[in-house]
Amino acid sequence: MNAVRVVRPEVGVLCLLLLAAPLSAQDLDPRAYAHVPVNASFLVAGLSVSHGGVVTDPTLPVTDLDATVETPSVGIGRSFNLLGLTAQGFGVVPYSWAEISGKVLGDAASTSRAGLSDARLRVSVLLRGAPAASVLDIAKAPRRTILGTSLTVSAPTGQFTSSRLINLGTNRWAFKPEFAISEPIGQRWLLDAYAALWLFTANTSFYPGDSVRTQAPLGAFQAHVSYNFQRQLWAAFDATYYVGGETAVEDVGDDNRQSNVRVGATLNLPVGKRHSIKLAASSGAVVRFGADFTTFSVGWQTAWAPLAKPGRSEYVPARSATMLDAANESR
Repeated sequence: MNAVRVVRPEVGVLCLLLLAAPLSAQDLDPRAYAHVPVNASFLVAGLSVSHGGVVTDPTLPVTDLDATVETPSVGIGRSFNLLGLTAQGFGVVPYSWAEISGKVLGDAASTSRAGLSDARLRVSVLLRGAPAASVLDIAKAPRRTILGTSLTVSAPTGQFTSSRLINLGTNRWAFKPEFAISEPIGQRWLLDAYAALWLFTANTSFYPGDSVRTQAPLGAFQAHVSYNFQRQLWAAFDATYYVGGETAVEDVGDDNRQSNVRVGATLNLPVGKRHSIKLAASSGAVVRFGADFTTFSVGWQTAWAPLAKPGRSEYVPARSATMLDAANESR
C-alpha cells in the first residue's frame, strides 16, 4: 500500500496541499501587460479570503470539505529599461490562516494552520508596442497593441512539515512562462488574453516524509475585458481556464486531471492622487476537479515614477500604484 494512503487519526486526518500551487494556476490579473514608465517603484498590500472546497489531495479519502483561507500579503516592484524594452520585476510574500473541516473515512474532523505561504516572484517584458519610456512619453503616445511575456516563480518558502497532512507551503518550486496580448478597442475598452504553462518540481518529502509527489504541467489561459469610466476608475470581467496538472505519488497516478473554468470581476478605484484600491471576486464556474470555491480580495497600491524632464530629477506619485494604467493617464 502506498504510504500516502495510510491515514493516521493523530495527525489531523485532513490533507490541504492548497494555497501556492493550486491558487497560482487560477490567477485572474487584468491589465498585467500595460505600458508603464521605467525606473518606477511600487508597493502593494492586499488581503484575500477563499471559502469552499479549496483543493485537497485526492489520494486521501476526504469528503464534504469546507475550508476558509485568509491571506494577507505585501509586495514590492520596480520597472526598468531592458535593451530598450519596458520590463518589470515584482515579488510578494503571503501569510495565511486556514480553517478546514471535512470527513475522512466517514469521520468528521477539523484543523487549522497559520504561517507563511510560498513566495512569488515575477519578471515581465513588453516585447512590442511599448518601448521603454518616461511618464511624459507615455502620456503623449497613442494606444497600441502590446505583446508581452513573463516568468513567474513560486518558491518553497511556505510552512511545511512532512509529518503533517496539512501544510501552507508545497515544498517544491513552480515556474510559469506566459505570453500575452493587450488590445485597445476605441478609447475606453481593453481586451487582454494570456497563455501560460505551470511546470512543477517534485516534492520529495511528501507525507509521511519519505514519499515523492509529482505533478504534470498545467496549462492556464486568461481573458479580460475592461472598461475605463474615467482616469484610473475601471472595471473588468475576468475568466480563466486551466487544464492538466495530474498528480502522482511514488509514480502511482491519480484521476485528478483538471479542466476547470473560473470567472470573476475586478474594480479599480483611485484614492486621491497617490493611491488606488483594487477589489476583486472570482468563483468556480465549471469544475471537474477541485477549485469549487469563491475568493474575494482587496488591495491597496501606490507608486512613484520619475518625470524624466531634462534638468529635473524629482519624482512624482503615480495615480495607479501598480502603474498598470499609466498608458491611460491622460486619455
